[in-house]
Amino acid sequence: MRGRNTINFFKALDLIARPQGATIKQLSSKLGISTRSVRRKLDLIHELNFPIYDDNDLPGREKSWKIDADYVVKTPNIRLPDIRFNIKEIIALYLLRTESRIYAGTDIEKHFNAAFERMSLYVPDNFQKHLARLKSLFISPRKLAKDYSGKEEIIDNLTMAMIRNNTCLLSYYSFSGGETKKFKIDPLHFFESNGGLYLFVQVPRYNDIRTLAVERIEKLEQTTDVFEYPEDFDPEEKLSLAFDMVYDDPIELKVVFSPDQAKYIRERRFSPKQKITDNPDGSITLVMTTSGWFDVKRWLLGFGAAARVVKPDKMRQEIVAEMKKTISNY
Repeated sequence: MRGRNTINFFKALDLIARPQGATIKQLSSKLGISTRSVRRKLDLIHELNFPIYDDNDLPGREKSWKIDADYVVKTPNIRLPDIRFNIKEIIALYLLRTESRIYAGTDIEKHFNAAFERMSLYVPDNFQKHLARLKSLFISPRKLAKDYSGKEEIIDNLTMAMIRNNTCLLSYYSFSGGETKKFKIDPLHFFESNGGLYLFVQVPRYNDIRTLAVERIEKLEQTTDVFEYPEDFDPEEKLSLAFDMVYDDPIELKVVFSPDQAKYIRERRFSPKQKITDNPDGSITLVMTTSGWFDVKRWLLGFGAAARVVKPDKMRQEIVAEMKKTISNY
């Protein structure tokens, strides 16, 4: 069984990591497998890029297999006598894999897939048939998703720049300005929103945090400059403050939703600072603090007569004007 192979794989590593290493016969005896199987195990260890070598100092003596001493020092947890993947760990890894589509077509995806192929060698045989089912437990919708064909190298380079804390020089097309601009960024985090891939960056020139759309990055170059991650920046808090993508002045919003929409509104959390109150007619009143004036207004217009803005008054007036304009189009 492959579960047993996993144990033997790590036991073999443990044995050859000893200062004296281990001979083929010693490995065969300790692992309870044939010398032929031992050689296959050593081939696999070599293919996985572990720095192993055969050592034969004295003539007439059987050579020992060892692993580079410096590598063992750098990897103090190399001695792992009994490693098994349990079903919960495997499920967790495969569920994470369903969220890897932002790396489609990149070198990162190739390494990611290679890692899972190797992992599949060490799970029990009777579990293999369930892996395909695990992959489909959660399906990420492609509807309204942006196309990142041709951006694979940019995504790869951004990922490495984040890991290394390297400043980048990019060419970015600005919708607001209608032109391509060149400037330096410190890339901090990727995040997804409504089928699109975005980037939190620190702009050294202005010393502030901005959001960029990855598909509008036309060219990217990593520099050798190393930046310090901003200590006062919390990406999760930043995402929670805006209704969607725009971070502007805070909005104190109060909206009444009809009884038929009340149950759907209750299911979601739109802001860390929100409160829902029941009304006698079955409707509910949502009060929250958020930001992104246009995004909030667009969201409320989608409810039509099922939502009534109480405040701010300016938004209520804008929605009334927008509805009148819509009616005139028909």
